[in-house]
Amino acid sequence: MSEEKEFITEWANPNLGLTARITKLLHEEQSPFQHIQVAEGIQYGRMLILDGVFQTSVKDEFIYHEMIAHVPLMMHPCPKRVLIIGGGDGGCAREVCRHGCVRQVDLCEIDEKVMEISKTYFPALSSALRNPPEKLHIHVGDGIGYVKTVEDFYDVILVDCSDPVGPGEGLFTREFYKNASKALRAGGILVQQSESPILHQRLLHDIFQAMGESFPIVRTYIANIPIYPTGMHSFTMASKQYDPLTVSCSRPVPQPMKYYNSQIQKSAFVLPEFVKDCLYRGIYSF
Repeated sequence: MSEEKEFITEWANPNLGLTARITKLLHEEQSPFQHIQVAEGIQYGRMLILDGVFQTSVKDEFIYHEMIAHVPLMMHPCPKRVLIIGGGDGGCAREVCRHGCVRQVDLCEIDEKVMEISKTYFPALSSALRNPPEKLHIHVGDGIGYVKTVEDFYDVILVDCSDPVGPGEGLFTREFYKNASKALRAGGILVQQSESPILHQRLLHDIFQAMGESFPIVRTYIANIPIYPTGMHSFTMASKQYDPLTVSCSRPVPQPMKYYNSQIQKSAFVLPEFVKDCLYRGIYSF
């Protein structure tokens, strides 16, 4: 698709949007699940947009994917089986597969079109999908239903989902966290992208509280991701055994990295006071 387009905007809410100047809209279609666009941007390069929401770009994708994958994987002493729910662009799978101790990676993506488009327009991002290693198994289907069928199997579950609307809505529920806990082994860890700690404070608080009903340890950590409105993004981790505030990395970090390092492993969990107020006291400042 060669349609010329000067600007594209993600509206975070009626009062705030992030606008990027683009040179071309490369692809646009409606899948059975969502509206998919690929745009050639000037500031961040090629961008993937789902239902009007900026998902990733070639310039900053490494931040999100390194932080959702390596923080939990380095916290676990020896993760062997990993489940990725969502992650159809392939970035999370690419990072997980870099860990030699991981023997099995199951990626469960509901929208096959996202994977096809990523392989076409984002070759570096989707490298694990385009040339899957033997340990990567791709399942096209509903991750919520898939988790219900598994018990005491995975060491780490990564929920690399879009916003809690449409196909991703059911991934932000107490029932899902309960089923995820059952699917994890004794030392299992769950991580979910949990939106902006500025724009989505009530949602972040609700996720934190809901995970706490199924897991003894729940922590939120932060990363700076420019393509998301406000630039501050959160991930929430639920663990059966390991606390990121006290556990130290016992394995070498895969190299090279562009964002993650062993110091960030700890410092990402150091939260601003307004985020603590949101999580622990339900006080919303924005």
